Amino acid sequence: MTRPGFPPGIARGNGYIQPEDNMPENTELFSALNVGGLTLPNRIAVSPMCQYSCEDGFATDWHLVHLGSRAVGGAGLVMVEASAVSPEGRITPGDMGFWKDEHVAKHRQIVEFAHTQGAKMGIQLAHAGRKASMSAPWTAERVMSPEEGGWTNVMAPSAIPFAAHYAQPVALDAAGIRQVIAAFGAAAARAKQAGFDVVEIHSAHGYLLHEFLSPLSNQRTDEYGGSFVNRIRLLTEVVEAVRREWTGTLFVRISATDWAEGGWSIDESVELSKELKTRGVDLIDVSSGGLVGGVHIPAGPGYQTPFAARIRKEAGILTGAVGFIVDPAQADHIIRTEQADLVLLAREMLRDPYWPLHAAAHLGKKGQWPAQYLRAAPAGSTARS
Repeated sequence: MTRPGFPPGIARGNGYIQPEDNMPENTELFSALNVGGLTLPNRIAVSPMCQYSCEDGFATDWHLVHLGSRAVGGAGLVMVEASAVSPEGRITPGDMGFWKDEHVAKHRQIVEFAHTQGAKMGIQLAHAGRKASMSAPWTAERVMSPEEGGWTNVMAPSAIPFAAHYAQPVALDAAGIRQVIAAFGAAAARAKQAGFDVVEIHSAHGYLLHEFLSPLSNQRTDEYGGSFVNRIRLLTEVVEAVRREWTGTLFVRISATDWAEGGWSIDESVELSKELKTRGVDLIDVSSGGLVGGVHIPAGPGYQTPFAARIRKEAGILTGAVGFIVDPAQADHIIRTEQADLVLLAREMLRDPYWPLHAAAHLGKKGQWPAQYLRAAPAGSTARS
């Protein structure tokens, strides 16, 4: 009998999830990973997922419970959602913020709790660019007015809106670019104050740093536009600013391709990853798309994993795979066959915060459960120390 809400193939017997027959003996999903001097207890990460539930950028008890439950569930790394480095860098008025020191205290509480469960914590630093000042996704998608908590200073590399119903952005000038770079550096310093283990720079999904990478959104003629070297300049300068404040483990999330003719490509992603490695980036979190609406994306199980595999091989850097990873055997296969070093799960973690514990049972591994939950665990499980 298949367990509701869990991938097919996981049977239940005597109330416990049972491993499938013929599982590989050399399971790697639960092996430790050293990345940038940080040891993750397993290869499972909770991907950053916006909750659109903040006021003035402040994390709340919702985030403590949401993120804390994923740490209880056994993920090796739990990532905080995209956290704006400036007020105008938010996607919506409800976005997480990290632009002022007062934001740090609640994050410190969340980090400290996650650490009691053996999980490492990361924060994704972001700027929404031309996708800013929008309504929450569960409402009718529209630009938010200042009276509704929105703002008018939406910015981009070039004055090209994402879509007709999005804000008309203003092209960043040299002073604005310097302010963005400084804001990322200041947010990285706050990440250290909060006790985070990982900082991730968000340069994917059509947000500001990705907008500078792609010739479809970047039509500048100065030193930040035109050639590949110029288009990656803002991201590399942001990385350098973050590295001046942050000596810990550093990820960068990229969209490996725009899935659009004339856009950012996997070939450029490989070259970018080589550059980022020289600047102290420890892992490339490989996603795709988000810059152009209405394009065909052949989404399906593991559809982005080949991008992570190619970057890992050709750029010689650790990678994370993300996108429709739902089955424990699938996740283990990605790690075991060296397509990526880390799997990041998003919606599956919303459906099942305890996915790592269930995956361990499915793969025939002895999971480490919270002592408070041990009486409900499969036979052979141990309590976390």
